[in-house]
Amino acid sequence: MTEYRRLRVALLGAGAVGSQVASLLLEHADELADRAGATLELAGIAVRDIDAPRDVDLPRELFTTDPETLIVGSDIVIELIGGIEPARTHILQAITSGADVVTANKALLATHGAEIFDTADQVGASVYYEAAVAGAIPIIRPLRDSLAGDRVHRIMGIVNGTTNYILDRMDAEGAEFDDVLAEAQALGYAEADPTADVEGYDAAQKAAILASLAFHTAVPLEAVHREGILGIDKAMMDAARHAGYVIKLLAVCERLAGETDASATGEAISVRVYPALVPRTHPLASVHGANNAVFVQAEAAGDLMFYGAGAGGIQTASAVLGDVVSAARRHIAGGVGVGESTRANLPVVAIGRVTTRYQITLEVEDLPGVLATIAGILSDGRVSIATVEQNILTGSDDLAPGAAPGTGVARLVIGTHTAREQDLSETVDRLAASDVVARVVSVLRVEGD
Repeated sequence: MTEYRRLRVALLGAGAVGSQVASLLLEHADELADRAGATLELAGIAVRDIDAPRDVDLPRELFTTDPETLIVGSDIVIELIGGIEPARTHILQAITSGADVVTANKALLATHGAEIFDTADQVGASVYYEAAVAGAIPIIRPLRDSLAGDRVHRIMGIVNGTTNYILDRMDAEGAEFDDVLAEAQALGYAEADPTADVEGYDAAQKAAILASLAFHTAVPLEAVHREGILGIDKAMMDAARHAGYVIKLLAVCERLAGETDASATGEAISVRVYPALVPRTHPLASVHGANNAVFVQAEAAGDLMFYGAGAGGIQTASAVLGDVVSAARRHIAGGVGVGESTRANLPVVAIGRVTTRYQITLEVEDLPGVLATIAGILSDGRVSIATVEQNILTGSDDLAPGAAPGTGVARLVIGTHTAREQDLSETVDRLAASDVVARVVSVLRVEGD
């Protein structure tokens, strides 16, 4: 066997991902050494409880409850604890002690990424985080390196496997939200507390990371508009299917031109997460189960699609080990680490400034002149109608106040032309307040057509 320089690797955390990383580091040590140009010695694994049950059997002597001592003297520190603290403290300690860091911690990067990257730049270290977004899918490195010479215009991503599993089952089987969520929890796709997934927090963290890379701009998490999928029901799924769409929770990162109070270049960016109607002919519509996909539109490269498993211990471990090999190669080559390119400083605009399309579903009185009234409200709001479909409902008690006895209820599905989000939102509010509208059943944005 070839003699290589030896690099000490510290692992923080031995959960579903961490235990797989440790196992693969030990099992494939020779192959990884050949690829990295250095022997990767697993110096230790820091955990809270050495005796906790784990997915794989690992040598007990590797475990420690003293992460600080393990970090000091390590060349590469892998952080797989998750959360903000103590992960942030440990990562900063690793960087200032001269180590490169590999992390899958999307929450930490979305909230404290600027601090971590600035600290790494100051000491010439590198931070690798391919596993922080979309699990095993290689998307961080393509955005940071492969497309660095291009101009990314737009990203649409399905970046949360739990919500995609739920929406896909609802679409394919006509199941109700609560039933599919319970099944997802039983299968381990959803946590006992699914808030981070179903309310879009997880996707928003990933969107902030993707946008920062794509547009070379630090995007704070609070600048990401976020909506979840709690309001999606079977009726909305059926209506979407009938109209040729599927509902997906999308992370949308978009470069906007012509903003009067934008940057010196006249550009700004929008970063948002919400459930949207996607045409069934679009590549993202075919992303099923708990899989993830990221659709990138670049000026020179054109349309690019990255697809695969968005979670899972062994899958995410693959991305982590890819970063470990990259970090090892950097150590062998020498020199300072490659810093993050966030110097564009494009402003992040509120969602009201975005141009989009709506599909608005209303229940209204089935009376002459109602459609004209609704068209007038839309016109007054600078919203143009693209399509209208009407269905008569029978046996409905959802009548507007003051409706005449025996008056029927019709369901209108209105597709709009492109308009400014603020105009669309204000118009929906006026529709909801109108005497002819019994209720606004749903409002969904349309993306990807």
